[in-house]
Amino acid sequence: MGKFFWIFILFICFYNANAQKLTPLKKNLDERVVNDTTAVSRTSTTNKGVKNESATIDMYKIISFSKDTTNVDTTLTIQKEYKYNYLRKDNFELIAFSNIGQAYNTLSLDFQNTTTMPLFAARARHFNYMEIEDVNYFEAPTPLTELMYKTAFEQGQLLDAFFTTNISKQFNFSIAYKGLRSLGKYQHILTSTGNFRFTTNYTTKNDRYQARAHIFMQDVLNEENGGLTDEGVQNFESGEDEFLDRSVFDPNFENAQNTLRGKRFHLEHQYNLLQQKDSLSNNIIAIGQVISFEDKYYEFSQDSRSDYFGDSFRETTLNDKVTLENFYNRFFLNYKNNIVGDLTFNVDYNNYNYGYNSLVILNNQTIPNRLKGSVFNVGGSYKKRIGQFDVNGEIGINLSGDFNGNFLTAQASYKLTDDLFVKGTFNTSSHAPNYNWLLYQSDYINYNWDNSGSYDNISTQQLSFDLMSQKLATISFDYSTITNYAYFGQDELGNVKPFQSSATINYLRLKAGREIKYGKFALDNTIMYQTVLNGDNIINIPQIITRNTLYFSSDLFKKAMFLQTGVIFNYFTKYNMNAYDPLLAEFYVQNDTELGSFPRLDFFINAKIRQTRIFLKAEHFNSSFTGYNYYSAPNYPYRDFTVRFGLVWNFFL
Repeated sequence: MGKFFWIFILFICFYNANAQKLTPLKKNLDERVVNDTTAVSRTSTTNKGVKNESATIDMYKIISFSKDTTNVDTTLTIQKEYKYNYLRKDNFELIAFSNIGQAYNTLSLDFQNTTTMPLFAARARHFNYMEIEDVNYFEAPTPLTELMYKTAFEQGQLLDAFFTTNISKQFNFSIAYKGLRSLGKYQHILTSTGNFRFTTNYTTKNDRYQARAHIFMQDVLNEENGGLTDEGVQNFESGEDEFLDRSVFDPNFENAQNTLRGKRFHLEHQYNLLQQKDSLSNNIIAIGQVISFEDKYYEFSQDSRSDYFGDSFRETTLNDKVTLENFYNRFFLNYKNNIVGDLTFNVDYNNYNYGYNSLVILNNQTIPNRLKGSVFNVGGSYKKRIGQFDVNGEIGINLSGDFNGNFLTAQASYKLTDDLFVKGTFNTSSHAPNYNWLLYQSDYINYNWDNSGSYDNISTQQLSFDLMSQKLATISFDYSTITNYAYFGQDELGNVKPFQSSATINYLRLKAGREIKYGKFALDNTIMYQTVLNGDNIINIPQIITRNTLYFSSDLFKKAMFLQTGVIFNYFTKYNMNAYDPLLAEFYVQNDTELGSFPRLDFFINAKIRQTRIFLKAEHFNSSFTGYNYYSAPNYPYRDFTVRFGLVWNFFL
């Protein structure tokens, strides 16, 4: 994948070599976008660099998995600052580890669920693993390229290169690759990841047949060191000069790494049997299919045994590898009518094969090596606009197979005014715990278990409300009830094991956001309050999370450059932060160490010149004078003060 990546970059650079010499768009590609949406006010100067004079910015479309459409956006807003990171999305509810590409500890949980199948192992490796729901498709009147670059820690860099074009009005393809390599500040925490993406979508001229497909190949490699020793934690918190060079610390071990790799082939297509459109009626009957195959594996390897994980079956060349092959096939029938609405009925077939290549006999018990079988599922969805209300719902239930499961989602939204939008959602679900709770094998004796016949389904119910207003505030509230919650924790001997609680847990979250502007200055505020009403010591979360950004924005040099600069304040209250297990690549509950309650201050200067956004940030610049008590997980310090920069550059041919 590395060789392909550099060939791909050279191709894009050659293809776009003359992009800046071409003629401009009729409409401005620099249009200001309110709250990073597609609403625009045409007040800026015209960009140059586009070949097709008839192309306008609203023609460059991004189509989500759920077929919502937005436009390509080249503006510079404070939301772009929040999303300029490794994940390329706002990570307000996450805290990163010291090296880019490592895990993220979760500060908040969302229990809305629309799946009836278990998830794969190593969830701490999946933050950058793009699922089907994360895939976007595109429509572009002219070739479009985006290059994103950002410096990493020590040796390495992050680069995300993307190219899309329409071969014809009906046929589009895109190709992209995000590559990262970063050595990190501490010993043996190198990260190396790659995400190759190819998408295509096609529609016949009469719109009777539509198809879209993607091919994703992804790998995430992390060297693991087990974090600082207890002595190292004391030295870190002392702040003494000799320990400010983080490479002097001896971690728990320096001979292990874990890897997540996966490839997926996905196709969705449908044919309209009846297609009647006029000014009074819209009747469509369509049949379709979704077919997907994904093959992935997670592997932990270590040169020699470490006491950190306990006793093992062998002393050297330890290797744990678990695989999942998942084949998914859906057939659906869709009926759409102005009066009835949009109604879909589907039948799903899911074939899974999870496990290992050998049996384990431990304490006279045999731990099997496979969970394999098939699940049949039926479901449907409904959408309708009733007056000023938009209502939609989705349902799914497993009819046969080893995994029982179901979900129901119902949603209603209402636009009170041009500025005020409200939405209510109810979700209930029942699904099996993840595969690695049910079955796991390892060369380390303590990491072998078979719970496939003893765990109950996790049941959740969530009621949520959202209010969105630029003038007032953006407020979201959800209340969740969880039964049979599955989690990783420590047994009486300190070994990390899967557990399930029969208690009913109630979890409440309230999040509010408001931006206050005065002239060229703005104060953007986001705060979240959350509490676990019962079930303490199982779900541990900080009670308060807040982010406050004071910044200045202005056009400079006769509007040739747009500048934003300011300070970001991040904070969350102290709590029993989940610990990280590098063998499982999972977080587990611990109730011995409270962490948090440390401020993080970032100073940024961002600028936009034509279609190029430039980002410069002094991250955590307060680290040396507010105390060395900042952690991403127990024994894993958060990042020290560092200066990083990069850019996002669009080419319109």
